[in-house]
Amino acid sequence: MPHLTLEYSANLDGRVDMPLLCEELSQAILDTGMFEHGAVRVRALRADAYAVADRLPENAFIDMSFRIGAGRTAADKKRAGTAIFAAANAFLAPLFATPHFALSLEIREIDAELSWKNNAIHPRLRNK
Repeated sequence: MPHLTLEYSANLDGRVDMPLLCEELSQAILDTGMFEHGAVRVRALRADAYAVADRLPENAFIDMSFRIGAGRTAADKKRAGTAIFAAANAFLAPLFATPHFALSLEIREIDAELSWKNNAIHPRLRNK
């Protein structure tokens, strides 16, 4: 952990460079200094079927879910969320020029007893 998943409306294709947004958000997560490099995952999943607000075809959204392991203080979680949300808002600023875009972020803490992992990336990055 951490894993940041962006679910976005398909009508953002061609309007948002999703790979670049993922890179920017990954860097924002790393810049907090709270997460190990080899653990960070950022992915964007396109929603082909959706209905947003008053269902105007130009309405669009990105919903971000940030899953992290337990053990951080509320202040640290808030600091991470603020950094991620600020980076997303800066990158997506042009979309807010119209009244048809919604952005959200939620942080979810994972119970360590109910989370299994096997990560071959950690040893490689830890030995650099």
